[in-house]
Amino acid sequence: MVQMENNKLLEGLIMAKTTVMLATINDVKNFVTSVSKCDYDVDLISGRYAVDAKSIMGIFSLDLSKPITLEAHTDDASAFFAEIKQFIVD
Repeated sequence: MVQMENNKLLEGLIMAKTTVMLATINDVKNFVTSVSKCDYDVDLISGRYAVDAKSIMGIFSLDLSKPITLEAHTDDASAFFAEIKQFIVD
């Protein structure tokens, strides 16, 4: 089940949130391929670190042993979340 939280940002944009798990190198590669298709910003947040989800090097700088918060800066992330559903955890 995907839980999305919509929060208004200062710029007036909407943000959709979920949690993902990227357990293998292939998971990261496939995830970045999917995220790179987005024309909006997507961030991954682990603890106090936030990286661009389109950056494979940025993702590998995070602790991938536990789930990571994903923030998509768009008002409709449903198609994107459907594409990455294999990485989404409850």
